[in-house]
Amino acid sequence: MPSDDIQGYGHAYVVSEDQILDWSDALILNVYPVHYKNLKFWPAEPENFQEVLESYSGEVKRVGEELLRSLSKLMGMEKDTLIGLHNQLLQALRVNYYPPCSTPHKVVGLSPHSDTSTITILMQEDGVTGLQIRKGGEWVSVEPIPDALVVNVGDVLEIWTNGKYKSIEHRAVTTKNKERLSYESFLFPHFDVEIKPVYDIAVSDLTYKKVRYGDYLRQSMKMKHEVKAHTEMAKIRS
Repeated sequence: MPSDDIQGYGHAYVVSEDQILDWSDALILNVYPVHYKNLKFWPAEPENFQEVLESYSGEVKRVGEELLRSLSKLMGMEKDTLIGLHNQLLQALRVNYYPPCSTPHKVVGLSPHSDTSTITILMQEDGVTGLQIRKGGEWVSVEPIPDALVVNVGDVLEIWTNGKYKSIEHRAVTTKNKERLSYESFLFPHFDVEIKPVYDIAVSDLTYKKVRYGDYLRQSMKMKHEVKAHTEMAKIRS
């Protein structure tokens, strides 16, 4: 899977010219490993953009690895098991820009979905609420907390745990008078990794089958965001 398949500026998950687009723009960049970076997509301004982004992403990677080690221990495994399952831990950054909208009730900033990553680490802009998660059938706003990061469970972790840890359904809404920025760092396996439940589970209790991660990611990007519809491709059909 070419590394620039998921890099660039504009809209992702567009499958039709008739599709109503989300009220946002995005810049998606591969950060790690370095040979997956394509600098033609990296803005030339501000002058120190690359230096700051690489510094920030390095710290996010460190935090992400610690989270994965903690999750491994919570799952009753050796601390480096989840990191090892990635074969090579990949990281991408998506910068979302949500402009003001005079009729915010008629649009959505980012359609409901779950992330195709293992985990996602999000930095929200202070003072503007936009992220919402689905809880108990209702949309609940996640208020920004200064100097704090939001961590989302992604589809890969749901598949590895056979649904014990579920990828979170979330969306972004717009506001009438304020623009908003958010910074999503996705940590995910190498494209050739085959993901499947890691626990010893009876075949009759399995929800997910083995699937190559690169295929899973590619197929999900050919679909419009529709909550968790893309996860069906990894489920065992009854």
